[in-house]
Amino acid sequence: MSSLRVLVVGASIAGPATAYWLAKTGAKVTIIERFPQLRTNGQNIDIRTTGVSVMRKIPGMEEAVRANLQSIDGISLVRKDGRAYGTMMPTGDPDRQSLISEYEILRGDLSRILYDLTKNHKSINYIFGEQVASLQQPETSDGPVQVEFMNGTPSSEYDLVVACDGATSRTRAIGLGCAMRDYIQPVNAWATYFSIKTDLLNGSQIGHAYSAVNGRAVGVGPDPSGGNRITLMGINPRNDHNSMAKFREANKLGTDALKDFVAKHFQGAGWKCDEVVQGMMEADDFYGSEWVQVKTPALHKGRFVMVGDAGYAPGPTGTGTSLALTGAYLLAGEVGKHRGDLTAGLKGYEEQIRPLIDRMQKIPPLVPGMFAPQSAWGIWVRNMIFAFLCWSRLPWLFDKVFGTASAHSDGYKLPEYQWTG
Repeated sequence: MSSLRVLVVGASIAGPATAYWLAKTGAKVTIIERFPQLRTNGQNIDIRTTGVSVMRKIPGMEEAVRANLQSIDGISLVRKDGRAYGTMMPTGDPDRQSLISEYEILRGDLSRILYDLTKNHKSINYIFGEQVASLQQPETSDGPVQVEFMNGTPSSEYDLVVACDGATSRTRAIGLGCAMRDYIQPVNAWATYFSIKTDLLNGSQIGHAYSAVNGRAVGVGPDPSGGNRITLMGINPRNDHNSMAKFREANKLGTDALKDFVAKHFQGAGWKCDEVVQGMMEADDFYGSEWVQVKTPALHKGRFVMVGDAGYAPGPTGTGTSLALTGAYLLAGEVGKHRGDLTAGLKGYEEQIRPLIDRMQKIPPLVPGMFAPQSAWGIWVRNMIFAFLCWSRLPWLFDKVFGTASAHSDGYKLPEYQWTG
């Protein structure tokens, strides 16, 4: 039997991970990325749950991740004057993580690690600066997909096309024949990420988090450069669609417009927000995104399939990276297991990943509102709960509050596959 020809769309985490595992089935994989080079910026992300298990199955990956971990010893919630309510520390156990992950890494660093593990593989080819223009699947037979490209790559046939290009995936819209925002469920929250040159922590490796009324939150973490990594969040009430529309409009207009929007939103927020906003205006690594969940009725259509946020972005649960790594492993494993019957392999993938999606997309009752309550009273109550959690150090209580973010696999055991590549 000839090798499967696979097109993977997107070179950030889910894409290279999918390519790695598909190559182990003997497939020939082409990865396209719409940006001209690998994107190496991004916020802190965590590897949790089954993502830890998948990472440990890739030789050299855990060592590379540990060599690039973000240096943070804990996180404190602070008052306007900077005094802490409490500090949450790592547990020291990757199988029972707290709000601070044992594997906390910058998104760009994890993308680079996966790229480095795959870029020289004889069965994997990267093409940057390219996008899918159209997908044509035969109506009367289970044949290959005809793919047209936007930027000069010759059209070609592939046995399988995999969308790994994020929650706002253009490829999902093309492959499913739907609108861009179909199957996207907003949670009325957004975040922006950037670094500043000033060290507002004065050398401390304990990150600080602060909340102001009207759903505003700022997170300040240490950065190896000597400055700080910053996250600014806007959490809106579930019925406040007007505020989210303003964020989306500013985001469409570009970086300067979005910076102006965020600066006005955080005006008068207190603590060190003015200094953070000043640093944001000068930051060259700034970007923002809306928090959403993606819920599609099926993860594949014919020979088109989705992995990671493109098919099941979990929103504010903190499990997106782990779902992406696990989805890549399960897709390739099921395709290899049902070698010669791609339809059965895609069906097996959906059956394996669905229980995890349902579990990891379940938003705990206090999320995302606990990140940034709307009122001063809500902030005080949240801070008291946080202080009690830090004092109690009861893992089961943390599980109740934060849900799947703290568990290792929640009882799910990854299947073992036989690899041929």
